[in-house]
Amino acid sequence: MAGLLLQIVQGLSLGAVYAGLALALVLVHRFNGIVNFAQGELAMLSAYVAWQLLDAGLPFWAALPVTLAVSLVGGMLVERSIIRRVEGDRELAPVAVTVGLMVFVNAAAGLVWSFAVRSFPNPFPAALSFGSAQSGFSALGVLGVVAVMMLLLHAFFRHTGAGLIMRAVAADPVAARLSGVRVGRVLGLGWGLAAAVGAIAGILVAPLLFLEPNMMGGVLVYAFAAAVVGGFRDPVAAVVAGLGLGVAETLAGTYVAFVGADLKVIVPLLVIVAVLVLRRGPAGTAGTAGQW
Repeated sequence: MAGLLLQIVQGLSLGAVYAGLALALVLVHRFNGIVNFAQGELAMLSAYVAWQLLDAGLPFWAALPVTLAVSLVGGMLVERSIIRRVEGDRELAPVAVTVGLMVFVNAAAGLVWSFAVRSFPNPFPAALSFGSAQSGFSALGVLGVVAVMMLLLHAFFRHTGAGLIMRAVAADPVAARLSGVRVGRVLGLGWGLAAAVGAIAGILVAPLLFLEPNMMGGVLVYAFAAAVVGGFRDPVAAVVAGLGLGVAETLAGTYVAFVGADLKVIVPLLVIVAVLVLRRGPAGTAGTAGQW
């Protein structure tokens, strides 16, 4: 029983990372109507920024807000300089741009930092754990950070003026523009917030996996599956699905013999197929977009 509980906690920690990246995908789609295939690579780039700050001697909990600020500004610059040029174009144009951005960021990271596998320090000290509970404590730390991030996002969108404006733009950008809202700035901020949320996912998953330019490829598959559950419109469904996928992946890899560690990726692929076949409306299995 203790082993099962530990596996569930481990799955929830991975699921929290998937949920964070899925939430970033949902944010971009809510504001721009774009599926950002480069979201994982942008998160990877943020993880390298954090690693560089740590390597320079900055403590983790000081490097984290600096990295988030850099990611926020970087996401806004990407939207302003690249994405805005193809907004309103044919449906495949933004997709092609984000795929191209994904390839470019991956190659640029490899050029700057090489494709060597690097270790990333775990922010949750092993001294506070004992025996096999060490991984459980680290998993709880990841869950806690992601939970705080999501609570802060909820408070921002529900209880601040800026959040209210962003929700209005997401609901009806034309009406918001007619009301005097500078929609372009709001769309840029949406991309910035998505980049910051994705940065947390990248930074938290790096100690669990490894740090190298291809580290977010598998994570993006799971995040994409979680976002599909909510039709890329429902943040609550994406978060719940991300947590569920993390648990399903861990339990399947441990207890289902023919799956093992090598075939765990079939879990999100099966979820994507099932949702696309069974969902009843354009907003996903939930039917309507959830609340912020």
